[in-house]
Amino acid sequence: MLARGRRCGHGFPVPELSPPAAIARRHDPDRFLCALFAPPAKREALFTLIAFNHELARAREVASNPILALIRLTWWREAVEEAAAGKPARQHEVAAPLHAGIRAGELDAESLVAMAEAREMEAEEEGIASTSALHAYLRGTAGGFAVAAGRLLGAPPALLPALQQAGLLYGLAGLLRAVPALAAQGRCLLPTDLIAPEAVIEDPAQAAPVIARLAAEAPAALPLTGLPREARAAALPLVLARRDLRRLAAGRPVVRGLMDRLAVLIAAQRGTA
Repeated sequence: MLARGRRCGHGFPVPELSPPAAIARRHDPDRFLCALFAPPAKREALFTLIAFNHELARAREVASNPILALIRLTWWREAVEEAAAGKPARQHEVAAPLHAGIRAGELDAESLVAMAEAREMEAEEEGIASTSALHAYLRGTAGGFAVAAGRLLGAPPALLPALQQAGLLYGLAGLLRAVPALAAQGRCLLPTDLIAPEAVIEDPAQAAPVIARLAAEAPAALPLTGLPREARAAALPLVLARRDLRRLAAGRPVVRGLMDRLAVLIAAQRGTA
């Protein structure tokens, strides 16, 4: 039942939220919005996937050093592996529903493990060496999320590479938008062959030309023709990625607004991304 008068940050009414859905709404509003267009029977598992991805993404953010970040990632990888092996769920507001989703066959354990392993690059002190290495990292992280979402929603296996590419593009836009926030944490994920991490951390404004270049030279999206209606939510972040990358390539700030939300709504109705 919908909570009376309650609306999500994107203006759409939402029911009372489970812990994973609340995490998704608070920390990943873009993907939360897209998840609202998933079939109701799959929506809660998709919220859980978003919350799991958030836990992986914050592993390095909350850790005081790379080793502790790797320990957090290992904890989550083991939680997934234990669920796949039929062991009891770990006591955590995300681990418990994640366990349930894996046991129900909704969430693919192999995809989840791959998402955790892809995050290990964030703990490497030497940084990301090149644009190709950056794309590989994004293909495993945001792209891995898109693949897991596609599998959850019943996307044909032949379209999973296109969903992974769509995820890469959304991840690239998100990373470029987050350069100042990462710099404030003493971190930089821009390719070191384009700019020195120390320079970005000292003054994020120095990264502006690199951000514009990476956005302008972003890989092309792959065709998603034939994606079933029930799987469209997995591709909808691509709508936002395209809009964000255009702004970033032009040196304009990205401020999420009504037109972004309308673009997602129109794409969901038309079956395009």
